[in-house]
Order: sequence, then structure tokens, then C-alpha cells
Amino acid sequence: QVQLVESGGGVVQPGGSLTLSCAASGSIFSINAMGWYRQAPGKERELVAAITRRGSTNYGDSVKGRATISRDNAKNTRYLQMNRLQPDDTAVYYCKMDVSLAITHRDLEVWGQGTLVTVSS
Repeated sequence: QVQLVESGGGVVQPGGSLTLSCAASGSIFSINAMGWYRQAPGKERELVAAITRRGSTNYGDSVKGRATISRDNAKNTRYLQMNRLQPDDTAVYYCKMDVSLAITHRDLEVWGQGTLVTVSS
């Protein structure tokens, strides 16, 4: 089994910054791709940022220039740093990883439980 644990959410003032973490544990052979998504109340889930195994990154239009996705392969952890946060950034943030399992090398898509980010004064 593979589990993702997100952390770093909370209440942030407009204009502030935060860094979310997503740590994977379990029988992982490799992390092939990883993405951060968010879902605000009454809205569809949207891509915030993604990073491939090779390190290529992609950002949603609403966060371009304000978000940075990064990784620590030794820790099987991915990060999302967001700056200049605004109330519209308020949402539950989820991480998703596409992994290959150890031994079987079966591919698996895994989602985290989500972490709430509230941008408010």
C-alpha cells in the first residue's frame, strides 16, 4: 500500500505565503509524476501544479508566477510553495502521485486526504 500525507495548510493572510508538503510512504519503486490540485467550495477540482519524474513542471493559469513545485526524491516528498496568496486561493489542496510499486512495478494513482488552506484577514 502507498499512502500520501499532506501538511502545511492553515490560515494565511492575503499577500502571505505558505508551503505544502506531500510525503509518500509504502512500497514505492518510483514516483512517476505528481500533482497538486485544489477544490474550492462549489467549484470543480483544478490543477495547481505538476512535476514529472524528469523534473518538468506545469502550473495552472491561476497560480502561474506565484507557485513553485519542488521535490525531495530521497524523502519521497513533494512541495508546493505559494506566494501572494489571495482569498480566491482558499480551497482544499490535494496531492496526487502516479507511482510504480516495488516488486510488481504495477502503476498506481494515489491521492492524499487534502489539507485546507484559508486565505483571510
